[in-house]
Amino acid sequence: MVGYLIILIVLAVVFTLITGPLRSARHRRSDLGVTTADLEAARDAKYREIRDAEMDLRTGKLSEEDHREIDGGLRAEAIEILHRLDEAQAADAEAEAGQDGRRDAESELPSAP
Repeated sequence: MVGYLIILIVLAVVFTLITGPLRSARHRRSDLGVTTADLEAARDAKYREIRDAEMDLRTGKLSEEDHREIDGGLRAEAIEILHRLDEAQAADAEAEAGQDGRRDAESELPSAP
């Protein structure tokens, strides 16, 4: 019985160590407090808004002048989201590279005799 408990504890520790970097990368937040996934969702939503405005123009729901005004604002917002997404992805890449560097340094440590 004690042997099973020890095996279970060892498996839990190994699982935590292996999945730790995966979990932290998924939920890592940029300096602005927004995850990369949040920014990607915002980007996709903004693209949908732009397409909807174009469809409204084609169907006559918007005049050309209204469409230009709305489209300009939506595209400016999309560009801002893309800049923030680039920054967040760069920060994620730097953090990941830092983790890889630490792992490499740890693997280069001499083993005990």
